[in-house]
Amino acid sequence: MLLDKNLIKHFSDYLRLEQSLSDNTINAYCHDIELFREFLEDKKKSLSITEITHHDIEDFLAKLYELGIAASSQARILSGLKSFYRYLLQEKICESDSTLLVSAPSIGRHIPDVLSYEEIVSMMDCIDLSQQFGHRNKAIIEIMYGCGLRVSEVVSLNISDIYVNDEFVRIIGKGDKERLVPIGKKTLHEVMLYVKGERLHQDIKPKFSDKVFINARGTSLTRQSVFLLVKNLAEKAGIKKTISPHTLRHSFATHLLEGGADLRAVQQMLGHSSISTTEIYTHVSDEYLRQVIMEFHPRWHSQNTSTN
Repeated sequence: MLLDKNLIKHFSDYLRLEQSLSDNTINAYCHDIELFREFLEDKKKSLSITEITHHDIEDFLAKLYELGIAASSQARILSGLKSFYRYLLQEKICESDSTLLVSAPSIGRHIPDVLSYEEIVSMMDCIDLSQQFGHRNKAIIEIMYGCGLRVSEVVSLNISDIYVNDEFVRIIGKGDKERLVPIGKKTLHEVMLYVKGERLHQDIKPKFSDKVFINARGTSLTRQSVFLLVKNLAEKAGIKKTISPHTLRHSFATHLLEGGADLRAVQQMLGHSSISTTEIYTHVSDEYLRQVIMEFHPRWHSQNTSTN
């Protein structure tokens, strides 16, 4: 059988019907396979599934590297190919997995910038509540930091997903995975202050009547508009760090862990499928480490009390 558009279509149907993956994940996987097919065509390589080797896949990844594709993106594409080969084996289209001998590209662990609590408060203090969308913008910053939400989760949040009495919000995250995240009284107050106040005076299109955050056109906010909001507030607050909406999510996780929260509880609130993803937030400052060892290690105690 050939690696052609028809086979990729069957793979797409398998992911949807057998694996129940989200449309975004299915599209990403099929796009990865299509990129590989185009690479084989350009190189005049065989498109026969039984003749494609691990060397072809390695050459494909090398080409991606030459094009400047990040290691993280290369790893994601390889993941798509591995999923494709699992399908081929299950359907008995091939007898061996050509991805088994292919190593994933090394991905360095990047520690994201984190805002202090005071910096986040200073950003919110820069919001003029007398201006249009002032309360909306404050509610956005509050819920991103207060609940650790992704920007995509903020713009898609529904009013019906906010359980006011129980103080939880229902979030549909990556891969359409659902989770419940506690929402603090202060954050909930700011969100409902907008929903029951400023939002009532907006002309909202029927399709978006349940969306929490609405723009001037009466539709959902875009991720780009939230990005610009966060960047502008950081500039007004005089913050020099590299800031994005995700920085508030990083700060949420870091502040919880530094305060002694359980790693698995934070993992669940963030919606991470793997705890290794959450572990990136366990970094602490050198100065904090110094304070801990000075306070609790017996040798440091004896050092500080000894005489010369």
